[in-house]
Amino acid sequence: MKTLHKLGLINIVVLGVIALITPHEWYYLILTTAQLVFVPIVLASIGQSSKIVIWIAMLAYLSVILIQVTPDTHWHAFLAAVYLLYTILIAFKGFNRFLHRGFTHIEEILIDVAMVFLAIGGIWFLAYEAGINTGFSPIITWLTAIHFHYAGFLLPIFTGLLGRLGKPKLYKWAAWSVIVAIVLVALGITFSTTLELLSVLVYIFAIYSLIGLTFFIKFIGPAQKWLFRITFIAIGVSIIFSLLYAYGNWSGNSTVTIDFMLKFHGVTNAVLFAGAGTIMTSMFTPKQADQKSRFPVSELRGEFMIGEDFLKGKITSESSVNGLVDHMDIYQLNLAPTIKDFYENTSDYRLWAKVKWHSWFKPFAAIYKMLSRHTQQINLPLSSKRVEMDGGIHLLKPELDSRKRVRAWVRKIKGDTTFVALYSEHTDGENTYMNIALPLPWSTMIGILNLHQHEGRLILSSEEVGIYLAFREYVMKLPINERFEVWEIKRGKLKAVHRMWLFGLPFLKIDYDIERK
Repeated sequence: MKTLHKLGLINIVVLGVIALITPHEWYYLILTTAQLVFVPIVLASIGQSSKIVIWIAMLAYLSVILIQVTPDTHWHAFLAAVYLLYTILIAFKGFNRFLHRGFTHIEEILIDVAMVFLAIGGIWFLAYEAGINTGFSPIITWLTAIHFHYAGFLLPIFTGLLGRLGKPKLYKWAAWSVIVAIVLVALGITFSTTLELLSVLVYIFAIYSLIGLTFFIKFIGPAQKWLFRITFIAIGVSIIFSLLYAYGNWSGNSTVTIDFMLKFHGVTNAVLFAGAGTIMTSMFTPKQADQKSRFPVSELRGEFMIGEDFLKGKITSESSVNGLVDHMDIYQLNLAPTIKDFYENTSDYRLWAKVKWHSWFKPFAAIYKMLSRHTQQINLPLSSKRVEMDGGIHLLKPELDSRKRVRAWVRKIKGDTTFVALYSEHTDGENTYMNIALPLPWSTMIGILNLHQHEGRLILSSEEVGIYLAFREYVMKLPINERFEVWEIKRGKLKAVHRMWLFGLPFLKIDYDIERK
């Protein structure tokens, strides 16, 4: 049994002793139970029990115990700061966990987010114990700390674990709703009763969707199934009273008091929701999906300045390389002659481009242009005027990149480097993918494109595998997708369209005219 798991079980006994001797009101034990029991057991169950976490955890738990068994003193602020340090460490581990994977596997993103939100709970806990003026009454400050331990930490983790068992379309909506609702509650408490009411409505959609999913997702046994159901049904019942409380704040006609919320909402969440969920997590933790990258990653990384200078000393003396690929036949497609010739003899073609930024993204494009002008990478014009792109193709020295026969395609507009892209390919199973690396400052962006045909057009798309950012030991998926369409107008002449999306929103379109010299 993992050390944190043991500490959580030991703390159940400690909690009983605290309940008998504490000089504080009984309801403070709701937060203490989460800090001493639920948090350590759940963290151990999802594999977050490193030595440094364990040592700081023991100090943090001791601090929480001392706060509960001693009268209010100035020392409580110091003890709460120790606990905050522990939650910040967990947040860093959650962020590090995210960097190893990126924007993929929504169920794991929920767990990452939960670990970060725990630190926000630690901040509010310190604010309460130190008597910091947050602009709210002390009880609201303390309740916010509770929110980020239960709704901010436990609920996303339980939701993430459910997603490991199955992810129908409704699950993704529910998962993002959980994250949005947590943020909206915090904003609502701070700024607006309308936002607070809206957040509870989003919670209700998420929670009741999750309740419904527990009757359709396949579980490994009846115990796991019923623990999941009890967990979400319990919070489904208690959230109704949160709705009544939020409606009272919004309308000015309160029917549910804080005292009632503590006795019913708080105890229900602590005993049924968190209790059943923690037992489920510790005994029946669903396995995490394999998330290792299944494609070769370029070892090349850029510095602040990329441009054509990046290739100095990296190019072979071989002069016969003329295209992005040696033979398009490796993709097993029946391509139009000009498309095939373009990829095999790219240097024999002229290229004109018309860049169109979507309106919502233009301010961001303008800010990025100030950077790309200096880095000389992905340095696209802000204007939609048709411009010619010229440049050349060079074969890289094989010892610099573990991918096979990597060639750099340098594209320029009026002498300024626009793209430095390093092209190769790899095969995974029966499919061959185009593997493109774009060196960035101290990192590399990697696009893995699947090739297929549709109505005579060549389609190159990242939707199947994705676009990634590689830096240090991390290879993280980005929330970006791209799609190229290339088609033959007549022999020796092509048209192409390059579209890109960010979080599913279109932000860039480039129209190309391609003609043999």
